[in-house]
Amino acid sequence: MHKSIMALAAALTLTGGSALAAEKMRISLQLPITSHLGENLQLFEKEVESRTGGAIDVEIYDSATLYKDKEVPAAVGSGAIEAGVASLTRYVGDAPVVDVFYMPFLFNTEDKVRAAVAEGSAVRGTLEEEISKTGGSVLYWQAYGGAIMLSNEGAIRTPADLEGKKVRVFGKTLGDFVTAAGGAPTLISGSEQYLAYQRGTVDVGMTGVSGVKSRKLWEVMDTITVTNHANIEFVVVVNNDWWSGLSPEIQGHIRDAASVAQDNVRDRMAEIEAAAYAAAEENGMTVVKLSDDDMAAWQSVAQPVYDAYLDSAGDAGKAILDAVGDGS
Repeated sequence: MHKSIMALAAALTLTGGSALAAEKMRISLQLPITSHLGENLQLFEKEVESRTGGAIDVEIYDSATLYKDKEVPAAVGSGAIEAGVASLTRYVGDAPVVDVFYMPFLFNTEDKVRAAVAEGSAVRGTLEEEISKTGGSVLYWQAYGGAIMLSNEGAIRTPADLEGKKVRVFGKTLGDFVTAAGGAPTLISGSEQYLAYQRGTVDVGMTGVSGVKSRKLWEVMDTITVTNHANIEFVVVVNNDWWSGLSPEIQGHIRDAASVAQDNVRDRMAEIEAAAYAAAEENGMTVVKLSDDDMAAWQSVAQPVYDAYLDSAGDAGKAILDAVGDGS
């Protein structure tokens, strides 16, 4: 009720007295609302509604109740929904360059990640420009942390442990990495991975550790191998036509809210991951960290993945890799 009164008051103010309904901003999220991305969207919701005086009514549809992760780019691009959260790799079909964040061991320091995702960077600018051609544009980025592997009855310490195993992946380049290591990749949406592990559809999982906590994956997997072989990024995207229909003032308020939410999740990522690892261990999982020799074995199989990326992304991909290398 309080929310409705705020929206009415804002509408009266913005229209000089004639009441208009608050503009809805529906956001699709494949993760549970209790996930750190869900919590971050709730912060964004609070900031937007406060800054716009309720003129924008944010509605979050979590746990893939409207769209699965793989469906979000098309849903937002077509205008079927105003906004959505998608793993960056979901845009690889339209823009192969986006998978730079899933190149094995490329983003091996926090400084490299922050330089690449910074507003105005060559990496972020190129990726956002490509995504904008799909009918949706990036409003802000949501950090998700490093990629890990999940298994039962033993860790996946080296490529030899992956050989012949079916592996859940959530993107093309991650699948190329699994293939290079001798495994068999299977593309499975995040919202479907619990059942895939429970039913034995795959032998090994690939995700971020925060997903282990929010989805309670300790109920179906017993071991985490900390590989950090990729940096997982999600983006909040908005439909271009919907966005252009908003006033510059409202757009500014939404951008300011997005900036607050973006910084909050990025700055808290180490804390979020630490809490997720602790929760996993408290619920019976074994967390295995790799030796330098184990890491070297993984890195030794990575070159074919880089070759495949350059084949699909072309000159733009090479420019992106060069930009990551020089920190721009």
